Amino acid sequence: MSQQTVTVVDSASNGVTPRAIPTTLAAIRAPVEADLKEFKRYFRGAMRTDVRLLDRVVQYVLRQKGKRLRPILVFLSARMCGDVTERTHRGAALVELLHSATLIHDDVVDEAEKRRGLFSINALWKNKVAVLFGDFLLSRGLLLALKYDDYELLHTMSDAVRRMAEGELLQIEKSRRLDIDEETYFRIISDKTASLISACTASGAIGAGAPAETTKRMKEMGEKLGLAFQIRDDLFDFGGAHSGKPVGIDLKEKKMTLPVIHALGRAGRSERRRVISIFRRDGKTDRDLHYVFDFVRNFGGIEYAHDRMRELANEARSIVDMFPESDSRRSMTGLIEYTINRTR
Repeated sequence: MSQQTVTVVDSASNGVTPRAIPTTLAAIRAPVEADLKEFKRYFRGAMRTDVRLLDRVVQYVLRQKGKRLRPILVFLSARMCGDVTERTHRGAALVELLHSATLIHDDVVDEAEKRRGLFSINALWKNKVAVLFGDFLLSRGLLLALKYDDYELLHTMSDAVRRMAEGELLQIEKSRRLDIDEETYFRIISDKTASLISACTASGAIGAGAPAETTKRMKEMGEKLGLAFQIRDDLFDFGGAHSGKPVGIDLKEKKMTLPVIHALGRAGRSERRRVISIFRRDGKTDRDLHYVFDFVRNFGGIEYAHDRMRELANEARSIVDMFPESDSRRSMTGLIEYTINRTR
């Protein structure tokens, strides 16, 4: 993403003082950079094991440098609601442990050989080790929460994992029938993606000891952000050379996303039938892909998805604006902008 800032009028300053909202990830991280450094040590300790094979896999995972968006969300949320505590670090570790476990299990199910350009656990150590390692991470997260009686954090994350599984299964069911509508699409992405992001923002509030109403508000903000995040991901399917996601992969996997659903709703019967026929095919040609891409663009699917994404981002931002002005609040606003403008 380009190095830039967006100047906005800070609502906490009675509409007078212009504030720079950071949109680069480095600038967004700045208010919680010290927290993230401490979290790195904490997370490493949470994954410690005496089993040599497990330790080799752990070290491989720890060497991978991701964006750490979920811990960033936890810490920014905590600082918006109060302060970062030891409980906040446990919440961030729990989020990252459970998220990592689900990604590893996903790679096994999808038979993926790479993730973010690096070999997956199942590609290097085979499926059995990958599944068991994912189980190990899940157990470490559960035990970490139980050790300190963090039942509210545990409930929040367990509910997110449940929703993620239900969302995946609903998407599999609908990809077989190809009868998905917009309401079902939002239910799927709410469960698959937004559930974990809302768990991050709620966990930050819980770790800071925020009142129940504040935690509910942060969870709602995370839900809106997660929906916008997934729509941005779905839009990469229609062109995003630097996204790291192959163009047309959703179509090849028979996944109905918002741009396609909207275009189908506006098309005539014959065109709709032809597109559905292409979706049903197991082997799709480049000509098939180009036809569907042109169809979606011509019927306003991409523009509609962009508008819905921006609408959800604005709703998330309106919740953030309810909190007192601070560096963390500005960074959260920047993170919302980063989410919908990112190129990967």
